[in-house]
Amino acid sequence: MIESAARKLAKELVSRREEINRELSRNGVRFGVYKDGEYHDRLFPYDPVPRIIESDEFDRLEAGLKQRVQALNAYLNDIYSDKQIIHDGVVPEEFVYTSAGYYPQVNGVTPPGGVFAHIAGEDLVQGEDGRWWVLEDNLRIPSGASYPLFARDIERRINPRLFRDVHVRDNRDYSRLLRKAMDFVSTGGIAVVLSPGRYNSAFFEHAYLAEQTGATLAFPEDLEVVDNRLFFLDYAGNRHRVGVVYRRLADDYLDPFAFNPDSVIGVPGLLSAYRAGNVSIVNAPGNGAADDKAIYYFVPQMIRYYLGEEPILNNAPTYMPMFEKDRGEVLDRIGELVIKDVAEAGGYGVVFGKDLDRRERGELADRIKAEPRRFIAQEVIQFKDLDVVDAQTGQTVPRKADLRAFVLTGQNTHVWYSGLTRYSSVPGQMIVNSSQGGGFKDTWVLAPETKDAVRPAGEVTSVNLIPHVRKHALQLVTASKADNLYWLGRYTERAFTTLVQFYPFYDRVMDEDADAFRPFAHALDLPEDFEDFDAFIESFLYDGDNPDSVRSAIVRAFNNAVILRPELSSRLLQYIELALTNITDAAERSANDEDIYAQRDVADNMLAFWGGIENSSADKALKAFIFVGKYLERIDLYTRFHMPDDDLELALRNLESYAHMLDGLPLPQCFVDGLNWLLAQLPQRGYDWLVVRLKAFLDDFRSRAIMKDAKENGALSAMSMDAHRP
Repeated sequence: MIESAARKLAKELVSRREEINRELSRNGVRFGVYKDGEYHDRLFPYDPVPRIIESDEFDRLEAGLKQRVQALNAYLNDIYSDKQIIHDGVVPEEFVYTSAGYYPQVNGVTPPGGVFAHIAGEDLVQGEDGRWWVLEDNLRIPSGASYPLFARDIERRINPRLFRDVHVRDNRDYSRLLRKAMDFVSTGGIAVVLSPGRYNSAFFEHAYLAEQTGATLAFPEDLEVVDNRLFFLDYAGNRHRVGVVYRRLADDYLDPFAFNPDSVIGVPGLLSAYRAGNVSIVNAPGNGAADDKAIYYFVPQMIRYYLGEEPILNNAPTYMPMFEKDRGEVLDRIGELVIKDVAEAGGYGVVFGKDLDRRERGELADRIKAEPRRFIAQEVIQFKDLDVVDAQTGQTVPRKADLRAFVLTGQNTHVWYSGLTRYSSVPGQMIVNSSQGGGFKDTWVLAPETKDAVRPAGEVTSVNLIPHVRKHALQLVTASKADNLYWLGRYTERAFTTLVQFYPFYDRVMDEDADAFRPFAHALDLPEDFEDFDAFIESFLYDGDNPDSVRSAIVRAFNNAVILRPELSSRLLQYIELALTNITDAAERSANDEDIYAQRDVADNMLAFWGGIENSSADKALKAFIFVGKYLERIDLYTRFHMPDDDLELALRNLESYAHMLDGLPLPQCFVDGLNWLLAQLPQRGYDWLVVRLKAFLDDFRSRAIMKDAKENGALSAMSMDAHRP
């Protein structure tokens, strides 16, 4: 009854598909893909038809998932300590020690709280007969929870009546469960989300989960180990003790002292701090020993061995070429099975024998004979198609889909009441990973028909609610982020003021003064030798290869802002996203006349962003970093355009107001560099009186500036309006 009502009302989301996708776009819900050596941000294709799982059915899944993850945690604890499961002959020794995910460096280490797999991503499919099968266990850095979490929030706002009429279990507790798991294992200190950087494929998720959990988003260079303790370095060089690291980079790159010595994205000494019990790492290093595709074969035996229970969930029938009997079965039936390379992930290294010709099957058979430990083979499970709206036709079509369920373990083990349903974009294709071109849809877990609580009261009280977003203070901003804040202020101001000042010049050209754009170009140190005004417009507004264009300024504003999601919030970041979308769309439409005044929307986006910053609960000093950059840029631009002294006086007073918020604080070197450059230009522009006023700022800023190595100044923090400009 409930399910049929849910399916009926869920169809209403189909008509709102474009609105939802637009909201996902403006909030930067993306994943990254490397193609031909270049990084591309892409929207994760979203489908509005949710997967619906009935309450009783999910309860069975929940019990099976808890059971499985508890057994896997017990296995990890065992093989890195007593190794009893090996001694008892349940898992052969050679399978454990030949696993690429087994790291002797963590042998004998019991993580804080005794938890190895704090976050498990369990990949399941539902067969055509309705049975659920586990295809993979992901215990290292499983990703994807942020996408349905964000999508549900949009769905709920776009169609609130639907969620009043259909009782879907709330999925908003993921961030709370994650933070509770982190707090449970913390050794004392702040919590950080460790990201390898802006150009990681899952960077959106890193930043979003840092925002939602109130953890500090950190990059490897922001952390250091001293006396076997991990510290976070703020922009002034002060150390803050770290108690728990939610790491989003692979074991091999985690610590160059302990793992891959060539890693440039790790934290030297991190493993020593971990082994000493001074920091917790979520998920624990070495977890790959349990989610090796070959170890998957033994999970049902683990459940019986550690828990004394029969497995609730099904393993796909699996064959191990390392075993002579299984090897013969695989080689005889290679055209019927799916072969998986245990070293690959993300849908890579998966081959369906039926898709190979005779020669290819022979070559694969030879590889299996040569390296039997490298492969497993499984029966092909004919799993269910789900309805998907075809992006081209708008028609509902069937597509293969799996489900990544998330299991979080801290003091207790919880299964998230949602999940990432991924679907293939190709009819009949059974590989659904986003890296292979697939999309995602929300997963609705229906509430029980009774009004009883979904969770027993005892479990609810163990998950205390945390504030929706914890306040990020300036003291937890790194040196690089301090620069990002400053340059964000400058680039947003540059886009805004140059656009606003452009329109009067545009009007003069339209009034038959064909050369009226040349004074404007001269004021900005832009070339004046364009053949005509249309060529100037194309270059000034839309040319992404021109570092002086408005589009380039907005791109640079975005590149600075996207790293600051936890500090700014997704709500405010969307205005920069909107500006980027507006200018990019206009450029792709070849900048026709109707687009010119549409770019006023970009200026409005900047105004909305600044207003949001002012009215946010962010640390006032953090706000000041942005607005000092903004008003320095405004003074520069106003003096270029020879704006009235009253306008300059107002900009100067605003600069003074925000500078006073920073009294006594150390300041980034970029403040000094920016002022120095501006002071050198003002006499040439006829503003000696302004030089006197600004020198006081320079003396103050210089006395508190923090010098940094030149290598820390990246491309995100470089103005390019003038070749000599800092």
